[in-house]
Amino acid sequence: MFTIAALYHFSRFEDPATLRGPLLDLCLAHDIKGTLLLAREGINGTIAGPRAGIDAVLAHIRALPGCADMEWKESTADKPPFARMKVRLKKEIVTLGQPDVDPRARVGHYVEPRDWNDLIRNPDVAVIDTRNDYEVAIGTFEGAIDPKTQSFRDFPAWWEANRHRFHNKRIAMFCTGGIRCEKSTNWLLGQGVQEVYHLKGGILRYLEEIPPENSAWQGDCFVFDERVSVGHGLRPGPHILCRGCRRPILPQDRERPEFEEGVSCHLCFRETTEADKARFRERQRQIELARKRGATHLAGA
Repeated sequence: MFTIAALYHFSRFEDPATLRGPLLDLCLAHDIKGTLLLAREGINGTIAGPRAGIDAVLAHIRALPGCADMEWKESTADKPPFARMKVRLKKEIVTLGQPDVDPRARVGHYVEPRDWNDLIRNPDVAVIDTRNDYEVAIGTFEGAIDPKTQSFRDFPAWWEANRHRFHNKRIAMFCTGGIRCEKSTNWLLGQGVQEVYHLKGGILRYLEEIPPENSAWQGDCFVFDERVSVGHGLRPGPHILCRGCRRPILPQDRERPEFEEGVSCHLCFRETTEADKARFRERQRQIELARKRGATHLAGA
């Protein structure tokens, strides 16, 4: 059984590069895999491994400057959800592209999962999904607005083009684990929006705490690991990943004519050139050769 810890924390790191080596070494020493992002604004990522190793890494992160009160969400998996460990240096731990955004200064009102349904069913509340379009496609909250953004940094432009739709509305926002809403609610407050709310702990905490019979969630939640999607109780969902575009698809989508293992699916078939597909086929060939040798090709993870 593998323990999975999803975490983020906004804190001022004067020199993130000095934190990278010791953090990576500790993860490797404890057989922890996943991805952690370090920036001057904090840390973000998801890691998986044995219980003792996860505890050691979390203790190390909480000892970093300003991270003592960091919270995280845990789940489990029968199979390793990651193939390798990466600790990367970034300009932002989640990219909004707005230099004046600072969640440490202020964010929207946190709403506990138990109170979320009552809020979003109020007629004067506009509910906005801040995730990418391919995430929204497999699940969202009832009545939520889909901005159809391809990346989080597209959100400010979408808001500017659509803000007239939300006159005299309270704004409720949500995302997978909460980090995107920390930034988007801070940005909206800076744009003069008076009442902004966001789901504390994100969709993952809601699915963990709210039983299906009381849920306003519809579908599954995309996650950025080999589980691909999860449902209530954070149980793995039915989706698989197209290795060509890394979007979630259903097992029956493999029967579509556009599907080719490691190359394309019905969502991306027309988005890539023949040269792209040839490159993907070679990558898939290398993955299959590695699999026959009993090894794991990192491109297949």
